Amino acid sequence: MVVRARLTPPRETRQEWPWHKVKSASLHASLLFSGGRRMEADNFLASGFGTRLAIESKGAGWTRMIDVARTWQPSRLKGIQVSPEFGTPFLAATQVYDVRPVPRKWLSLNRTSDYVERFVKEGTILLTCSGSVGRATLAHSTIDKILVSHDLLRIEPYEQDWWGWVYAYLRAPTVREMMKAAQYGHIIKHLETHHIDELPIVNPADNDVLRLCNDIAQKVITCRVHAARKMTEAEAEFSAQFPTAEVSFDNAGFTNRASDVLFRGRRRFDAWSHNPEKTALEKYLKAGCRAWVTLRDAGCDVWLPNRFRRIPAEDGVDLIDSSQIFELNPEYSRRISASGVSDKYNGFVQPGWLMMSRSGQVYGLLGSVAMATKQHEEKIISDDVIRIDPGSSLLSGYLYVVLNHAVLGRPRVKALAYGSSIPHIEVEDLKEWLIPRLQPTAEKQIAELAERAFTLWSEADEYENRLADIAEAEIERLLHSKD
Repeated sequence: MVVRARLTPPRETRQEWPWHKVKSASLHASLLFSGGRRMEADNFLASGFGTRLAIESKGAGWTRMIDVARTWQPSRLKGIQVSPEFGTPFLAATQVYDVRPVPRKWLSLNRTSDYVERFVKEGTILLTCSGSVGRATLAHSTIDKILVSHDLLRIEPYEQDWWGWVYAYLRAPTVREMMKAAQYGHIIKHLETHHIDELPIVNPADNDVLRLCNDIAQKVITCRVHAARKMTEAEAEFSAQFPTAEVSFDNAGFTNRASDVLFRGRRRFDAWSHNPEKTALEKYLKAGCRAWVTLRDAGCDVWLPNRFRRIPAEDGVDLIDSSQIFELNPEYSRRISASGVSDKYNGFVQPGWLMMSRSGQVYGLLGSVAMATKQHEEKIISDDVIRIDPGSSLLSGYLYVVLNHAVLGRPRVKALAYGSSIPHIEVEDLKEWLIPRLQPTAEKQIAELAERAFTLWSEADEYENRLADIAEAEIERLLHSKD
């Protein structure tokens, strides 16, 4: 008998299933005849489902969400997209969670049905109902007068006294797991308003808990409103340092000398890096600044970590990806082993450093900058984020404003991008990026405003986490109480 040659040595015959163990459980059939009559096994096997049964088994101490709050959702949006000068800004569901939401679409208000319902009042509790479901946030001034996607549920307590508690309860990790146990869908998960209506909510121990949650939730909004205001003041102060004449350029077409492209700098052949807007902005800034230096000459340390393996580890370190550095209090769901990170700082960052997204689309996060705070300490930052240590000659807040200013900074940063499918920014190009230097007093004033803004954003995240801790403690109290 002829035996075909093997490409690998013969493998030992296994007597046991080698890959995983089947997760299973026995449930009463009566569970299928109430509520949503869910048939997906994943929902019944989720940890949140068991917690929900434990709460509902208590004879007292809880009620349904529908008894304390109204949960509603606007009708599906069918807006007509128009240019910014004729439209009203629109935010998708995920953009509401950005520290500084930037609209990418503008809709015709006259062609948008029920547009009044799509504006959100400050303090409204918003909840994701598709994709990564069950993530709650509070609306504040950054989305004022902006149309908000129908993919966010609106939750409005009937009594103001319960506002902070309802928000704290929805922020609790245990409740997030309960909401995930109610989701449906194979590819994209969804929650409906009736799922939230039927969600059990624990009654707080006393009115002191209600008052405390209201106070902390108000502090969350206050910090974020003041942070946005400080950043707006910092950018206005930077703009005021230059002549009031508008920056003019012709986008119809342009030419460059071959000697400027072939024999200088990085020899960039792509037209994007030589666009007239960038050239006009640099002339405008150079004419009004005290000095004109590169990041390298200013003594900034700019680097990108080597790519590292993301080895899952339950007792590892939180991993922050390139989009989460721009979000309000992001949820870090991945923990990896720190042993596989090859970087001079082991993937960590220090407060005051700047972090720049090096890849993405020019209309998106590419080239966006965030400042590291104590919220980022002891967490590994993605290897797709450029680190910038301003050093001793530049203030972090000032450099942030220069890089991230919507009119005077971002267009110049985006001109560094290369690549057609997924544009990237190269570290060596960024080191040669030019910085306008102002009088020390002006730079200090701008820096203090920007740094104060990031401090307030960090404080708001801490307050929000405290709310979640209070809710978790109340849930534990009920679960361990004797009927």
